[in-house]
Amino acid sequence: MTLVLLVLALAVAVTAVLSIGFGAEPLPASVVVDVLRHRVGGSGTTDSAYDAIVWQIRLPRTILGLVVGAGLAIAGAGIQTLVRNPLADPYLLGVSSGASVGATAVITFGVLSGLGLWSLSVGALFGALLAAVLVFGVAMLQGGLTPLRLVLTGTVLSSAFSSIASFMVFRSAEPQAAQTVLFWLLGSLSGATWEQLWLPCVAVVAAFGVLMSGSGWLDALAVGADTAAALGIPVRALRIALFVLLAVLVGILVAVAGGIGFVGLVLPHIARLLVGPRHRVSLPVVALAGALFLVWVDIAARVMVRPTEIPLSVVTGLIGAPVFLVLLGRRSYRFGGDR
Repeated sequence: MTLVLLVLALAVAVTAVLSIGFGAEPLPASVVVDVLRHRVGGSGTTDSAYDAIVWQIRLPRTILGLVVGAGLAIAGAGIQTLVRNPLADPYLLGVSSGASVGATAVITFGVLSGLGLWSLSVGALFGALLAAVLVFGVAMLQGGLTPLRLVLTGTVLSSAFSSIASFMVFRSAEPQAAQTVLFWLLGSLSGATWEQLWLPCVAVVAAFGVLMSGSGWLDALAVGADTAAALGIPVRALRIALFVLLAVLVGILVAVAGGIGFVGLVLPHIARLLVGPRHRVSLPVVALAGALFLVWVDIAARVMVRPTEIPLSVVTGLIGAPVFLVLLGRRSYRFGGDR
């Protein structure tokens, strides 16, 4: 495990520096390092234009990619444990579809326009949290947060939220609304600013800390509710706490980056293949792998059809689908207590 973590950490650090050099104006790594040294250490001088590109535009984008990638990956691992389903991803709880309703309302009807640049993120976050509350309420009224009820409730309400968002686009008088909504739904890190970073950073660090502290309970829950209960674990309270934690985390990530697919679905499986299913071991690996993966996806999205930028879910889908199919074909792979 230690070797895997060291390799991933080194790869993340190198990738972070390299990613800043990609864009409409390619920058060599030496220039990026000079700017970072000047900003952080105060040593040397640097060109003001390069300083603006690196520090104000690309570095916040790279950090956001690292944070969102890590957050979606650990959220995916948590959701798969919560519902004991290897096909689960962070958007299973209806959070992404709820966020799409909030974002679409902002884009098509100008809701929350008084918030300026924050209006889209706030609208998406409000929609995401509202969707999570509805999923939670419906599941609890039907008997509790069992894996089956969560999957069915999240799937059904996701379809309902998507229909509402589609209707709002249909009724919009703005001709470019559909294109704008579609681009947001497929995810993007463009427009990242330093002001946007604190909330997802706090959310990801807090969620990671909570999941790591309860890793033993998560291991038992992944094997089965009966096993966890036999060990004295309060299964119902654990499920509720895990649902709330992951819903808030995913809602914040979707609000700042849109819906980015496959990160939370594929990366937890790869981490389990590398270091095994124990959460105390796999969660750090899945966080680093998610951060590394999404930054390289963002690089590909920027350079594949330059100067146009591709939505991130287009790239993650092209990469994630075949990788997941390969994982499904491995006979030795286990999820929880199931083969």
